[in-house]
Amino acid sequence: MNSEIHFINENLIKGGKMSKGSLDSKKKIVLILVIVNIVGMILCIRVGIIQFKEGDKWKEKSEKQQYVSRKITANRGTIYDRSGKIVLAESSTVRSVTINPVNISSENKEKVAKILSEIFDLEYEKVLKKVNKNSSSENIVKRVDKEKTDILREWMNNNNIYEGINIDEDSKRYYPYSTLASHVLGFVGSDNQGLDGIEAKYDKVLTGKNGSISKLLDAKGNIIGDTGENYEDSIQGNNLILTIDVNIQAIVQKYLEEACIENICTDGGNIIIMDPNNGDILAMATYPFYDLNNPYKINNEEIANIWSELDSIQKSAYLGTMWRNKAITDTYEPGSTFKLVTASSAVEEGIAEPDKKGAYNCGGSIEIAGVRIKCWRYYRPHGAQSLREALMNSCNPVFIGLGQKIGVEKYYEYLKKFGFLDKTKIDLPGEAGSIFLKEDKVGPVELATISFGQRFEVTPIQMITMVSAIANKGVYVKPRVVKQIQNSETGEIKEIEPEYKNQVISNETSKKILSMMTSVVSEGTGKNARVQGYNVGGKTGTSEDGVNTGKYVTSFIGVAPTDNPKVCILVTLYNPTGEAGHQGGTVAAPIAGKVLNEVLAYLE
Repeated sequence: MNSEIHFINENLIKGGKMSKGSLDSKKKIVLILVIVNIVGMILCIRVGIIQFKEGDKWKEKSEKQQYVSRKITANRGTIYDRSGKIVLAESSTVRSVTINPVNISSENKEKVAKILSEIFDLEYEKVLKKVNKNSSSENIVKRVDKEKTDILREWMNNNNIYEGINIDEDSKRYYPYSTLASHVLGFVGSDNQGLDGIEAKYDKVLTGKNGSISKLLDAKGNIIGDTGENYEDSIQGNNLILTIDVNIQAIVQKYLEEACIENICTDGGNIIIMDPNNGDILAMATYPFYDLNNPYKINNEEIANIWSELDSIQKSAYLGTMWRNKAITDTYEPGSTFKLVTASSAVEEGIAEPDKKGAYNCGGSIEIAGVRIKCWRYYRPHGAQSLREALMNSCNPVFIGLGQKIGVEKYYEYLKKFGFLDKTKIDLPGEAGSIFLKEDKVGPVELATISFGQRFEVTPIQMITMVSAIANKGVYVKPRVVKQIQNSETGEIKEIEPEYKNQVISNETSKKILSMMTSVVSEGTGKNARVQGYNVGGKTGTSEDGVNTGKYVTSFIGVAPTDNPKVCILVTLYNPTGEAGHQGGTVAAPIAGKVLNEVLAYLE
């Protein structure tokens, strides 16, 4: 350009004149050169922006097209019953389909979306939107049967379309016994994460390590060089061996369902069976049960009929109720079953003896701090009784009197030792705590009502743990539902040892209470729980479900055999409205007898 300017200037100096055509030609050249320089500068600036300002964005886009990775879902660990052989929950292999949108050619996108929506019964527009996304991976369907993915493979072969469509093995949770121990086992969500019960509490133990499949592709979607696919296998989660005995659980669920239906228990019920020697929960059932393989299926016909009319909040509330394990999450007034605590405390403190004749008198009621509290049989008082007879008769005034002798401070010491002022810490989620007045708020009347089991609330798991302590020579043992963890790779087993806590009462007191409980079943209010050939001990209970609700909770708590305890049982039925009424002796005790009859025979 400088030489051109010099040439023009030289001609002007010489006085010569340039032709008009020559001048125009030179101007065009100058203009072109200026434009080229400007474009060059713009390109340099753009390259700089791409390199330094947008470099990360383009690098990410490049990697999306070149590097493709997808997950191989690990199987969750298997859950066994106490035998270590019977499977209660396991993972089966199914198929999942994913796509790599950036590797599906534009001319194939609509075709791919159409076949995917047809095979898997999906909405075409939603699938097409995924196919058109600028992403490395999109989920299409999870956990489908192999038959459907075989149809997809055939279509891919026929149309010579392979890149961008992935069919991988996946894991699906399966519960062989469907409703058995549903509230104990719980279930998993769409991503195989535990959502309730054992599945949630031991989620980290059961969850394995996911694997992956990754590969490098060129611009045409072909694998680069000899790298091929990089395959990292998944590792299965660890297995659990529960304390639950599948046969005892089946017995319990059979009779619990029968009881709730026959007695029209509007709010369901639960039964727990516990081994007092080590805290093992042999069975735990809450009725109505639900299907673990279809946990969102409504188990109440009346609710199912109006389900579509409910809003999302109402639906969530009902599902929460359906899944809730009332044996550990709900509290209730235990009623007369709690007289075992008062009797144990009084005998341990030397305040009472089981068989001192005429030691107590029932006149139909007792006055405490100006308040008259009636016996349930106020119309025909029990008269003179020993402590054994008072327990057999479930006489309120006798236990009120014992409570007053024990005193608030000492009584609360026994509440703490029996585990009522804390949670049991059983290895299940959602455990509730008891509801008692604070010790400094308890007066004579409040102590009187506590002494015979009213005006406070406890959980069923707390109650059966209490009676297990009595049966276990007075030693408190923590309840548990998992006894072993097995490494899925090595088979190595880790034992979860029983946890023995404090000595609540002496072995001598334990024997005396068990003896009195035996009399309750053989001659007293619990006679409907008798099992031929076995010494069964127990206590019945009836209480109001709330104040002035018109609803009742009926229960029976027991030990068998009382001369060598192997099992403790608690039957709790909520608001029975059938012809048999709502008394523990006529409703709950017979159910306990039926369950124990089969369980004791099974345990030999």
